[in-house]
Amino acid sequence: MISVTSAQLEAWLAAFIFPMARILAMLAAAPVFNNAGLPRQIRVVFGIAISLALVPALPATETISPGSWLGIAVLGQQILIGVIFGLTLRLMFTAVDMAGEIIGLQMGLSFASFFDPSNSAQTSAIGSFLGLLMTLMFLAMNGHLLMLSALAESFQLLPVSTTVFAAKGFSALLAWSTVIFTTSLMLALPLITALLIANISLGVLARIAPQLNIFAVGFPVTIVTGYTVLLFSLPHFGAVLQSLYEQGFAALSAVLQAGGALPAAVP
Repeated sequence: MISVTSAQLEAWLAAFIFPMARILAMLAAAPVFNNAGLPRQIRVVFGIAISLALVPALPATETISPGSWLGIAVLGQQILIGVIFGLTLRLMFTAVDMAGEIIGLQMGLSFASFFDPSNSAQTSAIGSFLGLLMTLMFLAMNGHLLMLSALAESFQLLPVSTTVFAAKGFSALLAWSTVIFTTSLMLALPLITALLIANISLGVLARIAPQLNIFAVGFPVTIVTGYTVLLFSLPHFGAVLQSLYEQGFAALSAVLQAGGALPAAVP
């Protein structure tokens, strides 16, 4: 007859609950997995399946009672690590979304904003298009598999323990957040330049022919110019997005290493 003591049951429960909390928090914050089109029940089942597959391969950790105050604190820390994990990768998509917002604003398409359920906010048509393009390229480059691989490695860098997530990890995350502005400007710069030239030309035309209704002519010109430049720029987006993916996963490694008080350089 198999006998299981309460101490053994508590150890097994702790070995499963703490990693699962980090995994579910990552799925709730990481790109692609946190899409509103993916039902929460599917995400929960997926997180449990990942936990069942990953827990036996994790290194042995100290036994912490899940029902104690210390266990609750460790559980909160695992949720925090999972959210930081997902947020670090989410910044890549935020940079592309901001580039779309800048382009749409310059083209005059900000009037055509609509509600985007994946971001729970109003998004321009160009922003939604670039966000969809970013997601498709992320899946085509097996970014979701790399994300799960990095999640497994995170338990090596930050094992489940009572060690507090170091403040250097937050500093590395803040340093990486600058990619929102640098990458969005780099993606939108060709269209900003072309639309600036178009607006200057329209201003000169308005001075030459004051009787011309510049508002009736200006919007079609800026929209056609913006779409034309965007059409010629799309073939070059792949290299920029690939570089962005590489920087994102390098930043994720730097954040986890800094959070675990290991030396790391933020890209």
